[in-house]
Amino acid sequence: MKLKIKVTPNAKENKVIKKDGFLRIYTTAPAKEGKANQAVIEILSKHLNIAKSRIFIVKGLKSKDKIITVDPRSAQLIHSYNLNTHTYSL
Repeated sequence: MKLKIKVTPNAKENKVIKKDGFLRIYTTAPAKEGKANQAVIEILSKHLNIAKSRIFIVKGLKSKDKIITVDPRSAQLIHSYNLNTHTYSL
């Protein structure tokens, strides 16, 4: 399962907003040395209540626009949040 997300680093607080079926993730971590990427995985893990080891950034490691893949065993949980899921060519 793949999700398209938008990340805002250096935010005042960590939060997740669902907008138009997609997730916008705000993190207090800076966009340096992968800190924001690590924070995104941690924030998503808590928000979706799934293990960090089941979330991977597959595209956009150096971009605010990212494509996240979630372990298929957690797919039902993603659908329960009514998020748009897409398949993207990598």
